[in-house]
Amino acid sequence: MRQIKSPAIRVAVNKGKTYYWCSCGLSKSQPFCDNSHKEDKQNRKPHIYMALANKFIAFCACKKTQMPPMCDGSHREIKDN
Repeated sequence: MRQIKSPAIRVAVNKGKTYYWCSCGLSKSQPFCDNSHKEDKQNRKPHIYMALANKFIAFCACKKTQMPPMCDGSHREIKDN
């Protein structure tokens, strides 16, 4: 198992705004969707997140989170192949 620095992407979100978090990992606009999932063979779709307050959110970038779209530290369990 390798220890990697948190790949979370901190973003200031605005209350009431909707964000589309990329769940497939193909987006060139991480952590957000750019419709690249249309090429995803696993048919993953973006996760819709509506901000309830103006604050910073740590969006998951490894795509292994159990709390999408938030980083939950799952990147710590990624193993080298």
